Amino acid sequence: MSKSAAIPATGATRFLKEKKVPFEVRLYSYVDHGGTERAAEELGVDEHVVVKTLVFEDEAKRPFLVLMHGDNEVSLKELARQLGVKTVTPCSPDAANRHTGYQVGGISPFGTRKQLPVYAQKSIFALPEILINAGKRGALAALDPKHLRELLDASEVDAAR
Repeated sequence: MSKSAAIPATGATRFLKEKKVPFEVRLYSYVDHGGTERAAEELGVDEHVVVKTLVFEDEAKRPFLVLMHGDNEVSLKELARQLGVKTVTPCSPDAANRHTGYQVGGISPFGTRKQLPVYAQKSIFALPEILINAGKRGALAALDPKHLRELLDASEVDAAR
């Protein structure tokens, strides 16, 4: 059963409140390397609705975010093809922290340190609600995925595998 809680003060929750986005924080016991599977299990939801925020860079070291279903991986080759770049690689945890201001395991696309391009798996937009990191390990924000387009200007990609 999900735990509903007071809204933790993070860059992400401040951003969502400032933009008047309706959302609910759901807390779970974070475990290193537990990933979306752990969050989904503890919150009693399908892992497909838990959206992970991943930090990548292209061959020119330009960082960007990819939003992907928790039960899918990103096809790097397909993503690079769709973005029109030669290569795409995950950022190191240190680089991800520098770009976003968040720790790996707590990265949210909302309220990042730097405004980064955002690419979202297109099937995310078909869901009625998603759970996405609220800027702190163990805290997810439940919200309508339409806000990804409205607030982040997220572009659709089809790079799930």
